[in-house]
Amino acid sequence: MKDLLLIASFALGGAACAGLLGALVLRLVRQRSAAVSLMVVAAVTVTAMLAGTLAVAQAMFLSSHDLTVVTLVVAMAAVVSLLTAFVLGRWVVARSRELTLAARDFGEDGRFLAPPAPATAELAALSRELAVTSATLAASRERERALESSRRELLAWISHDLRTPLAGLRAMSEALEDGMVDDPARYHRRIRIEVDRLNSMVGDLFELSRIHAGSLTINPSRISVRDLAADALSGADPLAREHGVRLVGEEIAHVPVEVDGKEIARVLSNLLVNAIRHTPADGTVALGVASRADAVVLSVTDGCGGIPDEDLPRVFDTGWRGSAARTPPAGAGLGLAIVRGLVEAHAGRADVRNVPGGCRFEVTLPLKA
Repeated sequence: MKDLLLIASFALGGAACAGLLGALVLRLVRQRSAAVSLMVVAAVTVTAMLAGTLAVAQAMFLSSHDLTVVTLVVAMAAVVSLLTAFVLGRWVVARSRELTLAARDFGEDGRFLAPPAPATAELAALSRELAVTSATLAASRERERALESSRRELLAWISHDLRTPLAGLRAMSEALEDGMVDDPARYHRRIRIEVDRLNSMVGDLFELSRIHAGSLTINPSRISVRDLAADALSGADPLAREHGVRLVGEEIAHVPVEVDGKEIARVLSNLLVNAIRHTPADGTVALGVASRADAVVLSVTDGCGGIPDEDLPRVFDTGWRGSAARTPPAGAGLGLAIVRGLVEAHAGRADVRNVPGGCRFEVTLPLKA
C-alpha cells in the first residue's frame, strides 16, 4: 500500500509540474488561434504523463532499456495526440472563419445566412442567435423605412395644407387693408375660420410629437364608457347636423374602465369627426360599446363606402389620407395616427375593417381590476 502511495505521489508531482508549465503557456497564447490552444492542451496532457512516468522510473530505479521503451511509447502517443489536436483545431478555425464571413455579410446588407457546413454546438448556437438578430434588425429597418416614408408624406402634406390657408389669410388681410371689401364682417368670419383650422393642425402636430417622443402622460381614473360615449356623441352632434348625417349610439353598455378620460374622449372625437366627414348626407354614423372578458371595445361605424384592402394596413399611419374620395377638405391625416398613439399608450389596440356600406373602427381597451 505504501508503494502505491509513493508511486502516486511521484506521478502527481511530475504531472503537476507539467500542468503548471502548460497553464503558463496557455496564458501566453490565450489570444492566439483555437488550434494553437488545442495543441498546447494535447502537449500538456502527454507531457504530464511523461513527467509522471519519468518521476516514477527514477524513484524505482528502472533500467535504461525499460526507461527508453516507456519514453518511446509516450513519444508516439504525443505525436498522435498533437496530430489529432492540429486537425481538430484547423476544423474549428475553419468553421469560425466561415461564421465570421457570414457575420460580416450580415453587417453589410442586413441579412445573415448561416454557414452550410456543420459546426460545434457553441458555434451553431451563435449562428442561430445571429439569425434571430438579423430578422429583428430587418423588421426594424422595414419599420424605419415605413416611418421615414410617412414623415416625408406628412411634411409634403403639411406644407401644402399650411400654404393654402396662409395664402388666403394674406389675400383677405390685403383686401381689408386696401378697403376693397364690401362686407368686412364676412372676411373677418372667414379669417377666424382659417385661424381655427391652422390652430387645429398645430395642435394635432403637437399631440403627435408628444406621442412619438414618449412624453405623453396618462392620468387614469375610473370612469364609465357610457359617459365617455355620451360626451363624444353630444360633442360631434353639431358637425353631424351640418353634414346631414345621423349620429346614433348602439346599445351603449355601462362598463367602468381605468383610463385617462380626456385622452379617450379625444380618441372618440377623432373617430366620430373622421366618420362624419366621410359619410354622405342622409348617412348614419354609429357609436357602439361592447364588453368582453378582459377588455371593452368601442366601435365607430360609418357609411364611407369602404376602404380599399391595400390601404387598410396604412389607415393609422402618420399622414395617411387615403384616396381622393376619403380626403377631407381640412387636416393633414393626423387624427387616426393620434388615435392609435393614445390607444397604445393605454395598452390597447386600434383596428379597422370594412363592413357593408362603410368601415368600422374599433378601439380595444383592457379592463383592469
